[in-house]
Amino acid sequence: MKGILGKKLGMTQLFDENGVVTPVTVVEAGPIVVTQIKTLENDGYNAIQVGYLERKEKHSNQPMRGHFEKAGIELKKHLREFLVKDPSQYEIGQEIKVDAFEENDIVDVVGTSKGKGTQGAIKRHNYGRGPESHGSKSHRVAGARSAGSYPARVFKGRKGSGKMGHDRVTVQNLQIVKIYEDKNLLLIKGAIPGPKGGLVTVKEARKASK
Repeated sequence: MKGILGKKLGMTQLFDENGVVTPVTVVEAGPIVVTQIKTLENDGYNAIQVGYLERKEKHSNQPMRGHFEKAGIELKKHLREFLVKDPSQYEIGQEIKVDAFEENDIVDVVGTSKGKGTQGAIKRHNYGRGPESHGSKSHRVAGARSAGSYPARVFKGRKGSGKMGHDRVTVQNLQIVKIYEDKNLLLIKGAIPGPKGGLVTVKEARKASK
């Protein structure tokens, strides 16, 4: 499994020799450092733990500082795991950069969507509007949520207003259009979740056609 952590910088577009435009998202990916190696014998599965971005010591607790001291690595802000088939190919302290990927690779991108705060049922769940004529008091109200006589209550799980966004979102089967190894940049076709500066995980696509 190929994977890397990165920061979303924003969107732009590329033109080919025929003038065809391709919208791309620019991701500053890595470098990430292997902080722990997990094996089937010791942990029950094969994986590597990686760290991304430096973290100040005052922002880390004692168990976290001990974890990095044991590995002999500087404190990192973000930690993630990637499943691997053969963990013996990796070493603690090894750097993984964008050269792990190639142009035209198909990847999945995981991020946290933009938070919208508290929203109504129309925006949150695409409900239809009420009557727009004069006298109506329910232009953008969800409407009847339960029967009055029986059961005379709203069932749990009923869609309504509430907090919207700030969810873990995975966009699958995106193409890497361009790689700039000297700047640690990946240009990925299409949009990916999250705001500018948001943390994203780019990994080998699981459902891409051969």
